[in-house]
Amino acid sequence: MPQPTKYIFVTGGVVSSLGKGLAAASLGTLLEHRGLSVILQKFDPYLNVDPGTMSPYQHGEVYVLDDGAETDLDLGHYERFTNCTLTRFNNLTSGQVFENVIRKERKGEYLGKTVQFIPHCTDEIKARINDVTLRSDADVIITEIGGTVGDIEGHLFLEALRQFSLEVGRDNVCFVHVTLLPRIRAAGEIKTKPTQQSVAKLREIGIMPDIIVCRTEHDLDEENKKKIAMFCNVEPGNVVAFRDVDHTIYECPLDLRRDKLDRLVSDKLGIESETPDLKEWREFVDRIINPTHEVNIAVVGKYIELQDAYKSIYESLTHAGAAHDTRINLVRVEAEAIEEDGAVKHLSEVNGILIPGGFGDRGTEGKILTAKFARENNIPYFGICLGMQIATIEFARNVCGLTTANSTEFDKDTEHPVISLQEEQQGIEDLGATMRLGASDSVVYPDTKAAELYGAETISERHRHRYEFNPSYREQVENAGMKISSVSADQGLVEIVEIPEHPFFIGAQFHPEFQSKPNHPHPLFSGFVAASLAAKNEA
Repeated sequence: MPQPTKYIFVTGGVVSSLGKGLAAASLGTLLEHRGLSVILQKFDPYLNVDPGTMSPYQHGEVYVLDDGAETDLDLGHYERFTNCTLTRFNNLTSGQVFENVIRKERKGEYLGKTVQFIPHCTDEIKARINDVTLRSDADVIITEIGGTVGDIEGHLFLEALRQFSLEVGRDNVCFVHVTLLPRIRAAGEIKTKPTQQSVAKLREIGIMPDIIVCRTEHDLDEENKKKIAMFCNVEPGNVVAFRDVDHTIYECPLDLRRDKLDRLVSDKLGIESETPDLKEWREFVDRIINPTHEVNIAVVGKYIELQDAYKSIYESLTHAGAAHDTRINLVRVEAEAIEEDGAVKHLSEVNGILIPGGFGDRGTEGKILTAKFARENNIPYFGICLGMQIATIEFARNVCGLTTANSTEFDKDTEHPVISLQEEQQGIEDLGATMRLGASDSVVYPDTKAAELYGAETISERHRHRYEFNPSYREQVENAGMKISSVSADQGLVEIVEIPEHPFFIGAQFHPEFQSKPNHPHPLFSGFVAASLAAKNEA
């Protein structure tokens, strides 16, 4: 008889940004290494339908899935840390819940009943858990609840989980509560009261946590474990320290393994599984912490002061660096600083230059100067989405002689629109979920750098953009020396451009950072880091 699906719900208390997403992803890693199949999902209490229209200042990067869903950046952690491939069904927001309930009410699906938070909204949340269960054959489903216990907007989700745990049986559910354990410097003491209060809030709702994960800068001694256990009604062994890591987030699974979080969860759920073999993961982490080589990579962007705005790009560089036994020294450069000071001041000491995706014209001319500097000085260049478009504009202006070349995103009346709005995007007014989104197949032309890196004739990559390389300028650009090395399989849209005579100059219209893994770096990132290392060694 097949075992029932097991459910882990990860909640957070005291403050936000505790690392619930990393805790959930790390637990997924550990359970996979125990031989279990795992899938993760994120419930976000905000009213946006998805984060697609939210500013990076509000939300960090928007992570795009294969099916085109624009989701929370934590889903990036889930896919990087585990083998699961997620879909739009793995991210649920309050906006989606209310939108679905109102749509059903308008259709008369509630048979004239008064529509209420309970049961109609909570039923919608439980239905999503059941939907993911039916769509996957995972042994364990890990669900992270965004926000903080006590927030009014998150109460519906917690109530739904309380109901769900009773419906599927408490033996099939494990509640993991992540909480802050601050150390008061003046007193020289770790304070457990915030954790006690957080758990008390959770218990008021009717949820009893099974395991408490304490976010802390220090080790957690037995005395404090016992104190937390007594006041929070758990076993002392079920109080786990989640310490600050020194070098990389990929140390998190190893840290949580110290207190056997995976075994505690397995025991609670009655799962028989193997002791995890983390040898390869430890070797990967060691290559990050103790590499033989190092390179300086400049990331020139619009939101450079925000750590989470380019999260997947930074992680992809880390993966590629580890594969080449190389430390990536990130040089974060504001595009507007290039406009003010010139490229030499900010980029003369770097071994590679990357321009990420983005929207809007702020800093655009600085990015164009950056691409020109990389091209003329033989510095490895990697342009992603907007970075590919920037490379095309710069080449058209300074090599093809089209000095007014631009994108219609920045100048709708430009004389030479080498980048233009897709035909199907004309007249669209809604901003949410209306771009070219998700994975699609592309053809890679032989005898190109892209073909060498991919080792394949057809690739699948994820997109998030409205504007495209204008095919009217393809012949002119290619005659001047920029090669089109990949086009979309369905419409022939330009996907990759490169300059064959350059050590490494590639622009990709898609977002390769969404498909890089710790021990399987994306080939374009791997090639870029290898070229940057070669450039440093030849200097």
